[in-house]
Formats: sequence, C-alpha cells, structure tokens
Amino acid sequence: MSALRIKKGSTSHSAYNLRPNFSEEVERHTLAVLVENEPGVLARVIGLFSGRGYNIESLTVAEVDHAGHLSRITIVTTGTPQVIAQIHAQLGRIVPVHDVHDLTAEGPAVERELALLKVAGTGDARIEALRLAEIFRANVVDSTLESFVFEITGPSDKIDAFAELMRPLGLVETARTGVAALSRGTE
Repeated sequence: MSALRIKKGSTSHSAYNLRPNFSEEVERHTLAVLVENEPGVLARVIGLFSGRGYNIESLTVAEVDHAGHLSRITIVTTGTPQVIAQIHAQLGRIVPVHDVHDLTAEGPAVERELALLKVAGTGDARIEALRLAEIFRANVVDSTLESFVFEITGPSDKIDAFAELMRPLGLVETARTGVAALSRGTE
C-alpha cells in the first residue's frame, strides 16, 4: 500500500479540497428542499453534505403534505457562491427530491427559529433575567425557585443575542429547533 504524498508548497486539486478561495466571499444561504417522505431520504441529503465536506449550520425537517407524502427540509449552509450553486445542483439530482429553492438568492424570505433556554439564578440575577426576557418577548414556560426555562422565537441573531445576555446570568442549557423559512409573496 503506497502513501499519498504532497510536496510542501503544492496545492491539492481534489474535489474535496473545499477551502474557500479568499477572493470569493463566504455567504450564508437558506435552502428549502421538498422531498418524498420515505426512509433514507434525509440520510441521502445529509450524505451529500458530509461526503463533500459542506457544513450545515441548521437543519429542520417536517412532513408538509400528508396526503402527498412530502416533507420539507430546510438547510442553512455557508459557502462561496460557487459552492452554494454546486450544493443546489447536487441536491436537485437526488432522486426523491422534488424541488430545491435557494431562499436567500430568490428574494425576500421570512426565517424564524424557536429556542428554549434554562437559566439558573437567584436574587438580582433572577430579576435581571426576567427583565431581559420581557424586552426580548421571551416567555417563561417553566419556573422553579432556582431556575427559569424561557421560550423565544425569532430570527437566529435575536436568539443568539438573548443567549449571550443570559450567559452571565446563569445560562445552563439551550435547545434550538433550527431555522424554518418561507419566501415572501404569493409564489
């Protein structure tokens, strides 16, 4: 068995060498993929990403048409415009995929995420956590003498900001659903 050796200073021409070309900007895109709701479809979609070294920042899946046995996979990913176009094209070639939309490129879209955040604290920290929750329109869905569980819905950056403010107040645990998104307008 021979070992593959790359000379120092040489560049790899592998399809798996996905380091971004620094002349191209890395972008965040939200993709909506309509698929047959059958076993193995999600694994095939995820396999495309893992097999080529693409990153998934967020992934949500739910059945959207029970009678038609269709599910919608919403994927948030990053890459150069060339990588995003490649992901879009490769997703479209998977057999149980009906439709692929790049919501970021197609125009205005609405994106929301739900998060649950457990914050433990007493005294002033507890009062401050409640005050900030009110500002961010987060709801208290569970309360004990030592902790709260907050529910917050909104764009991912809003949830990130709320979590950062809760961290010094006793953030213990976070659970997030991932992004759900729809294009705006009639189409």
